[in-house]
Formats: sequence, C-alpha cells, structure tokens
Amino acid sequence: MKRTKIETDLPLFPEELHSFLRNADVFDSSCSEEARVYYIERDGGLFLKRNASGKLKTEAEMTAYFHSLGLSAQVLAYLDTNRYDWLLTRRIPGEDCTHPACLSDPVRLCDTVASCLRMLHEVRPDRCPVKDLSETYRAKVVSGYRRGLMNEPEKFRELWPFSSAEDARQCAEETLSALKSDVLIHGDYCLPNILLSDWRFSGFIDVGSGGIFDRHIDILWGIWSLMFNLGTARYTDRFLDVYGRDRVSADLLRGVAAMEIIRDD
Repeated sequence: MKRTKIETDLPLFPEELHSFLRNADVFDSSCSEEARVYYIERDGGLFLKRNASGKLKTEAEMTAYFHSLGLSAQVLAYLDTNRYDWLLTRRIPGEDCTHPACLSDPVRLCDTVASCLRMLHEVRPDRCPVKDLSETYRAKVVSGYRRGLMNEPEKFRELWPFSSAEDARQCAEETLSALKSDVLIHGDYCLPNILLSDWRFSGFIDVGSGGIFDRHIDILWGIWSLMFNLGTARYTDRFLDVYGRDRVSADLLRGVAAMEIIRDD
C-alpha cells in the first residue's frame, strides 16, 4: 500500500479527530479521489477514511461487526459532518495479499485465500447489521438487464466466457432466482482486502459491501482476484478444491459472472 507523507492542516479535519492527528506523521494512502485514506503513524498505526456524507455509514457498522467476530479492525470513530463521512480504525497487523512475499508463493497464496474465505462463510452471522443483500443485488441486475448494460464483458472471459451479450443476459436471468442469502459475505473479496501476518490471517478490510448473501459472490471475486494479480487462471481449480467443491455450484458461479457484467452500479 502506497504512503505519501503529507503536511497535516488540522482545520480540514473534524475537531473530534484532532487529538489523533496532532503531533503525528500522516501519510496519504488513497487509491481514488472519491475516497481519501490517511495513515496516521501513532498507537500502532491508524487509518482514517473520508468519503461523501453517508457513504461510510454501512462500512463503519460492518467493520465494527467484523471486529466483534475477530475478523477486522477496531472502529475508533465514525463521524458524519454533512459534507463528509469520516471513519477511523486501528491498523490490522501484517500486509495484504498483494505483497510481493505473497505473490511469490502462488500455491500457498491460493490455499490461504481459499481457506480464509471458507472460514468466513462458516461464521454464524448473528447480529449482522446487513441482514439480506439479495433485494439490492437483484434490483441492480434486473436494472442492468433492462438497460442492456455490458460492463467490461471481457473481465471474466478467461474463466467464464460468454458467446454474446445475449448469452450473458440469458445466463444471468436463468440463475438470478437461485441466489441464496445464507452466509456472511465480504462483498469485495479480493487480495488487497485480506491481511496476513507471516501467512497467518490477520483480518479483512473494506467490508462495506458485506452482509448476508450468497457465497458465490465472494468465490467469484476471490478466483478473479487471484487470476488478476498472478496473471494466470491456473489456480482456479485448486482454489475450488481448497474451499470445498461440495459448497460450490459451477452453474451458479458462471451465472454470478454474468450478473456482475450486466448489473447496474
């Protein structure tokens, strides 16, 4: 994760956060203009995220919930200042799975990522703040289908090819009703969002898209992220073996790929 040291102009931050920022080295660790991320070098490391008002509310709730399960960072503060949302969390020890040490051992990486996902999906999602993601997800798929959207149709071509836009739409339509809301999912299960310390699981980050929904969403993105970061799809079968093929429907996995390229975000 890149970090660029910056000069801290305290008046630009909410007063409630000044005590965390004052006399500390602060680094810009943002990956986009929409969501700013700052690393604060104190107390073992803190991360401060800023986004538009209301954008981080669910992430704050889900991060606190994942933390209560021992799966994510401690939330120190969540503020909505009408213009911006601010989310302050403690740093999770370790590095994310795009670290060179992880990418240099793809077999172990594949096994670890698959095992972490199976572990997550076996957690009992009692008290989860997001009870059911199905309605929102299905609405986006139906909207994309009706609008004739095709978002990056080549994204999954190496893994789940479709002969045409209509082929993808038909596949999505046929499998949409098969989605279940029966496990706790991450919602954005990719290598940068999984942290390890000496190959031991440390925690998940960016869980704002999580909640109770269908495991195949996470499985698809876990497989795709391995392919994207390793530059090959050769570990797909191994990932499924380690995760457990008894829990995976090949047809539904292909259906989710179709849904992801037509849904309206």
